[in-house]
Amino acid sequence: MAGPSPGGEGPATYSEVGAEMNFKKQIRNERGQTMTEFAFVLPILLVLLFGIIQFGVIFNNYVTLTDAARTASRKGAVSRNSSNPAGDCQSAGYAAGTGLKNPGTDFLLTCSSSWQAGSDVTVTASYPYDISLLGWVVASGRLNTTMKERVE
Repeated sequence: MAGPSPGGEGPATYSEVGAEMNFKKQIRNERGQTMTEFAFVLPILLVLLFGIIQFGVIFNNYVTLTDAARTASRKGAVSRNSSNPAGDCQSAGYAAGTGLKNPGTDFLLTCSSSWQAGSDVTVTASYPYDISLLGWVVASGRLNTTMKERVE
């Protein structure tokens, strides 16, 4: 019967057993090092993740704002015979911007035209944004969009 020694005979030597124990200690030490490195990197990763989420929310607001302006300009283009075409244009835009808060105060939409056939309806819409990470406002301003459509 052959043993675990290099020659295949006899019991394992102390140097082989000691090497295995040192390897286990090294793994335990590396686990502690890994946890420490993770503790340093985790806050950076979380700030990056929250920044991406904030950007997604702002982009969604911009897409909603652009759609509201497009809807308002279309309504204005077909409402020239209405008694209040500017009011119809604005109400259509505010109705389309359902995800945007405080229509008329934060979410602003204006419709302007001479309301004559062949003239342009210009709809301008704006909405505030701010990017805050961990309570600090990194950037803020207003999202703006303008749509034009020919009055029918």
